Amino acid sequence: MTLVKFNNRTRNSAPYFNNVFDSLFSEAINKNLTVNKIPSVNILETAEDYKIELAAPGLTKDDFQINLKKDTLSVWAEKKAEEGAVEKDYNRKEFDFNSFARSFVLPESVDAEKIAAEYVNGILNITIGKKDESQTANKEIKVS
Repeated sequence: MTLVKFNNRTRNSAPYFNNVFDSLFSEAINKNLTVNKIPSVNILETAEDYKIELAAPGLTKDDFQINLKKDTLSVWAEKKAEEGAVEKDYNRKEFDFNSFARSFVLPESVDAEKIAAEYVNGILNITIGKKDESQTANKEIKVS
């Protein structure tokens, strides 16, 4: 069975001509762009904490390095090549990254002591606790 791309009618009437050039140009362009090599992220906020979900399948928890410097949380990952691994001869290879880095500027309400990370099923979950509201509450100061 052969898979053939659907030719929508907005394209040229020769579908094979378009598919060949789309494939060649997209591969050449995607190899030079780092946009496709940065994993997607979801950021959630609850009353108690912030949660960052970073999609990075194919890695292990040892591949990640997470640092907090002032108000910036940085996440690095580098996939180590396995010794003795057999190199595969792919016809097309789209999901591949050896390393990436993402940084997030954190708000002032973050408690740096309450940061935890867990890697489950290809998703890196980072939980960042918030400071007690009593610490950030407004306080009236009397002038003496």
